Amino acid sequence: MTDAKPARITSPFNAKSTALEVIAGYDLSGKTAVVTGAASGIGTETARALLTAGARVLLAVRDTAKGEQVVADLRQSMGNANAEVIALDLSSLESVRQGAAEILNVAPKIDILINNAGVMATPQSQTADGFEMQFGTNHLGHFLLTELLMPALLAAAPSRVVALSSIGHRRSNILLDDLNLERRPYDKWEAYGNAKTANALFALGLNDRYAKRGVTANSVHPGGIMTGLQKHMPMEEQRAMGWMDEEGNLNPVFKSTEQGAATSVWAAVGKELEGVGGLYLEDVQEAVPFEPAAPYSGYQPYLRDHASADKLWEASEKMVGLK
Repeated sequence: MTDAKPARITSPFNAKSTALEVIAGYDLSGKTAVVTGAASGIGTETARALLTAGARVLLAVRDTAKGEQVVADLRQSMGNANAEVIALDLSSLESVRQGAAEILNVAPKIDILINNAGVMATPQSQTADGFEMQFGTNHLGHFLLTELLMPALLAAAPSRVVALSSIGHRRSNILLDDLNLERRPYDKWEAYGNAKTANALFALGLNDRYAKRGVTANSVHPGGIMTGLQKHMPMEEQRAMGWMDEEGNLNPVFKSTEQGAATSVWAAVGKELEGVGGLYLEDVQEAVPFEPAAPYSGYQPYLRDHASADKLWEASEKMVGLK
């Protein structure tokens, strides 16, 4: 006799729900959240929602001047002064270490960590430490940050980590034999897929290691949103991919930034996810496996591969100098 498959976790919300709708009714007074990449796009809207519920929010950003402007706007519009800027450049391990130290200095307990920042489809380039830019920034930077902040996450347990992945994970399984893309011709979308699969496997691996100690982790596909993420993509390429028509009208599947932040916020606070981790979430629900009949949703089964998650974890520890 086999164990019954757990029921899919759902919420009352959908693809068009906003972050403010998702967080309505929650009281996060006395809770501390860290959001990376919160100086723009869905990161700002994620921070806004958390502040609305009374949380203290640390915005970990590369551009601190822009971050301070966002914080000033949020304080004024939200009526919650508990927003602070932390300098953090995920493409530099030294910056990650400095940022983590500053966070721990001001926040010995962290209830929510949302690894939101990222880059997409970048030209071939390397981080300050010589890693492929997308894998190094999107995965390794967040991997090191989360591990350095783990004492504060454990101190606040039950706490949650949210890792932003993407439908782009379908572009590539994790390239365990070539994580840094050194042995193959560079393809920006394969590199993005490798990084986004890494984000989801990181959440799976983290949950495997820390859930019994009260720290759970899930990955999130926020949906298609027009933000600074597309800055490396010419308009012709975006049209060719079906993201917009010849007149520049967006594909209806695209979301607003407020809608794009909704699943991250649900992953951070949703009662349905208490004590639950290792899942891939989208449209404010647990995602289902990919089916060709529904091309804009679903995940590939390799996102649930615990053995791959373990191998990625071990490789990542070595790459960032934790082992």
